[in-house]
Amino acid sequence: MSVTALHVTVEGRVQGVGFRAYVEREAKQRGLKGWVRNRSDGRVEAVFMGEEEDVQSMIVACHRGPRMSLVRNVTSAPLPPGDWRGFEVWPTV
Repeated sequence: MSVTALHVTVEGRVQGVGFRAYVEREAKQRGLKGWVRNRSDGRVEAVFMGEEEDVQSMIVACHRGPRMSLVRNVTSAPLPPGDWRGFEVWPTV
């Protein structure tokens, strides 16, 4: 079992299109822990922690996004695994 954690930023038309709800649903389906939130600059930010295969699958899902979104860029950086107990939607920063 290889647990990995990534900090992810998604750019494009990703606010006002249900992107956070999409990410929450997809992350929970994969059994991931972490969080997602909007940023005041128009990006969506998230942390995903779980099995490496599931986290990588979540990155692919972020590139796809929900139907009304238009994803232009997804960046990720590794994090040390945290103590998240589930997956949450956080307030905008």
